[in-house]
Amino acid sequence: MDSSVAGDLLKKTFPEAVLSIEEFRGETGITVDAGRLRQIMAFLRDHEALRYDLLLDLAGVDFFGRTPRFMIAYLLHSVTFNNKLRIKTTVAEGASPDTVSDIWLAANWMEREVYDLLGITFHNHPDLKRILLTEDFVGHPLRKDFPVKGHDFGQPLHVCLEEER
Repeated sequence: MDSSVAGDLLKKTFPEAVLSIEEFRGETGITVDAGRLRQIMAFLRDHEALRYDLLLDLAGVDFFGRTPRFMIAYLLHSVTFNNKLRIKTTVAEGASPDTVSDIWLAANWMEREVYDLLGITFHNHPDLKRILLTEDFVGHPLRKDFPVKGHDFGQPLHVCLEEER
């Protein structure tokens, strides 16, 4: 079984939700509609021909200036078939994609990291709070509009943000 089977099965089962399928250097990346993300992920885990039973990584990317602003990429692995698959979805600023932490427990901390560093919230996440930065930290440092030198905490935040512009 290879990852092109996953693309074919997803196109057949969720034709409206599969936005694109790309092959690059022997890896398959499938971009899906964020509104169907949970159903697609459960399908990829549970389907007999796929069995993507391990979430290796989950990362967020800020495309500041684009709409939608963010992309989330999930790297899945099938232990049964020794195969990897990348699932991507786009997220508008202020939108909350559904959590997949109940599908793969490893997503719990990975989603918290994306929340902490980019400010993307995950709908129905069981414990969405900062994981790397302190609770009183202001902002999300991996956003492209975060001040390069950080905030001057001797001044009110709105003054620091105005100076950066």
